[in-house]
Amino acid sequence: MLETLTVADAVELAVVERSGFVESRHAGAAVVLSPDGEVVATYGNADAVILSRSSMKPLQAVACVTAGAALEGEQLALGTASHSGTDRHAEVVREMLAAGGLTEDDLACPPAWPGDTRTRHELIRDHADKARIRMNCSGKHALMLRACVATGWPTEGYLDLSHPLQVHIREVVERLTGEKVAMTAIDGCGAPVHAITLTGLARAIHRIGTASDRSPFALHRVAGALVRAVRENPWTIAGPGEPDTIAIERLGVFAKHGAEGIMVMTAPNGATVALKTLDGNGRAATLVAATLLARAGALTDAEVADLAGALDLTVLGGGEPVGAIRVSPTL
Repeated sequence: MLETLTVADAVELAVVERSGFVESRHAGAAVVLSPDGEVVATYGNADAVILSRSSMKPLQAVACVTAGAALEGEQLALGTASHSGTDRHAEVVREMLAAGGLTEDDLACPPAWPGDTRTRHELIRDHADKARIRMNCSGKHALMLRACVATGWPTEGYLDLSHPLQVHIREVVERLTGEKVAMTAIDGCGAPVHAITLTGLARAIHRIGTASDRSPFALHRVAGALVRAVRENPWTIAGPGEPDTIAIERLGVFAKHGAEGIMVMTAPNGATVALKTLDGNGRAATLVAATLLARAGALTDAEVADLAGALDLTVLGGGEPVGAIRVSPTL
């Protein structure tokens, strides 16, 4: 059975300190690429195969647009998001669907409560039900549907591995990563998610994150437009108070987390990091990624410190701060 990196493949990435006592440790692997795309640092086994989960969304979004889904701005950014389901997120997704003659019923992602606490409480008070449009992947699914409409592919069964859209997405994933897909699993939203190496994911994100929307090559133009849309609308990618949104707003990076401790980040100068925490907990992933980019000279220590202060990394005891989640001193 194919599997991800083992304990022996991992290194300590972060620690959780409480009252001066290291209570927990997050181990994993990471790889850092230079602005030119060369590997400049590895931590643990960066050639291990991973399921990149939602960190694959930028690749899927590029594929959908090259298939004909001509979106831009907030709608394009929502197509690569793991959003928190606020009213603003839901309204943009509805606009994406309506412009393609589609409705919420066409979404194949499962119904869900929004991740945003305030929005969820308001919906519950209003006796609303879970909804597909509130699911954090609804933007990706709307973009997939728009690609089908634009190309004339059937919207029914758009998540099937044999569907022309999913065949096209796999081809784009292999082109961007520079490697063959090791296997395909089903993501939490029901869409196919491909197993690739951590280094392959880093290369793909680097290619997307450094692309120009004025490139003579169509795939690069699409990637450049996607990154610009996210950087101009950081609220779309996640939501208020969410790590990806905070990192983009404060650092100007392109950042996308994925479930099970996956994180990718491209600095303004093009340096890129991809990492996976072995235990699947991503609470330290944003800080670790930014720190590794700072080690590579792509960010300053002051910028990382500012980011750390904005993230929810404080450990509480009796309601008061008694420690913090920190990058491992062994890195």
